[in-house]
Amino acid sequence: MTNGNLHATGRRSLVDLAIEQLREQLAAGAWAVGERIPTEHELAEQLQVGRNTVREAIRVLVHAGMLVSRQGEGTFVRSTSDPASVLRGVQRSGVRDVLEVRAALEAEAARLAAVRHTAEDLERMRAALAREAEVIAAHSERVAREATVEHDLEFHTAVVEAAHNPALAELYRYFSASVREAMHTAFGDHEMPEVVVATHEALVDAIESGDPERAEAACRALLNGPTAAVEQLLAEFAARK
Repeated sequence: MTNGNLHATGRRSLVDLAIEQLREQLAAGAWAVGERIPTEHELAEQLQVGRNTVREAIRVLVHAGMLVSRQGEGTFVRSTSDPASVLRGVQRSGVRDVLEVRAALEAEAARLAAVRHTAEDLERMRAALAREAEVIAAHSERVAREATVEHDLEFHTAVVEAAHNPALAELYRYFSASVREAMHTAFGDHEMPEVVVATHEALVDAIESGDPERAEAACRALLNGPTAAVEQLLAEFAARK
């Protein structure tokens, strides 16, 4: 079992670090399923943190289903795998599926938009990006970035509607509920990359250029980042199973 001091760095609290180390020890089989884990006092000494920190970390792992507390007996191992990790894997699979469909729909929309867009279409895209940039600049905490979801969706919808293909626009509107849900999942996942406004601006510039190939390439480049990140996270998840 690994012992040592825990030190908070950046936005990560001592509780977060304690949870991570306890989760790693559970996954490594430090205690078998059904076995009682050390007392709060013993764990506090091992991790060199206060008992309140250990207590909060245990509470989180109980809530996650990895531990179970029994009055008067102590805390016991319920599972050595984190159900939340499994859920994240499932959610990320859903995000990947949505990203693949988005690439198909939005890349073709960008091609068409390059030759069919109007000045109003470009203004709408840039206005959505300006609002998104304002939200990003106003919030330092990653979790607050979920506030950009509606502006990001507004931008991508504007790109699709700039293709001036009613059937494509209607299909995307029907699909937008899945896009919104996937965005909330991705933006709330601290391991996913943050929104890069510059890649969105590059797409607008490519559409404005009137070059369909450039517009399609810019659209795929915009979506390639999050798609590659999801693929990497899913590969890491599969390797841990």
